[in-house]
Amino acid sequence: METTSYIVLSRESGLRREMSVIAHNLANMNTHGFKAERMMHVDHHVRSKSSDSMLGSKHAYVRDVASYHVPEEGPLQETGNPLDVALHSGGYFVIDTDAGPRYTRNGHFRLDDTGQLVASNGAPVMGQGGQPIVFAPDDSEIRISQDGTISTNNGDVAKLQVATFANPHKLERETGSTYTSKEPPEETANPMVIQGMIEGSNVNPILEMVRMIDVSRAYQSAQKFIQREDERIKKLGSALVGQA
Repeated sequence: METTSYIVLSRESGLRREMSVIAHNLANMNTHGFKAERMMHVDHHVRSKSSDSMLGSKHAYVRDVASYHVPEEGPLQETGNPLDVALHSGGYFVIDTDAGPRYTRNGHFRLDDTGQLVASNGAPVMGQGGQPIVFAPDDSEIRISQDGTISTNNGDVAKLQVATFANPHKLERETGSTYTSKEPPEETANPMVIQGMIEGSNVNPILEMVRMIDVSRAYQSAQKFIQREDERIKKLGSALVGQA
């Protein structure tokens, strides 16, 4: 196979990966706090040896570098649940897992059987100082202020820990709307916490469908190019055999 075909195959590989990312975004369009993912490619341009060019006069060898998530805030949805909270600003809630601290924008919290505040996956929600948040049996009238302070009829209980990162694009998705980081976080000085609301996914399904159509067409174009190259090579081989 000629170099040109290898180049187009690299393009197909990148398109398959991009289609997988789009499908994952669409599957999580209703996941609270989910951030859409995007692909990063590097194109290495070389001259095409064929007159049948998929990209004009040049073809690009495509190298799939990495993916990153789009940190823009999703729409805020009112729930009326006093334990639901949204961050109307940067930052992430901190939850404790067996594998260490994790970070999420999904503020759909609840109380477990022991009165501990936990995330939707059951992981304890951390307060300032990295301590779990536990309510007394007679606590009621739960209020969460804008700075994350949690209080009840018995007074202040704790303050939600809100972490920020110098470069949130480097956060690594673990599952859904839960992330891990190799870099230590900083504590947000002035978070904007809203009680009774929850952040939705920032996936725009219409835009994702448009991207899916574009990727599908590009993949079909690449396949047609490879078929033409295969036919050209076969004809060239037949011609050479005939001259022998």
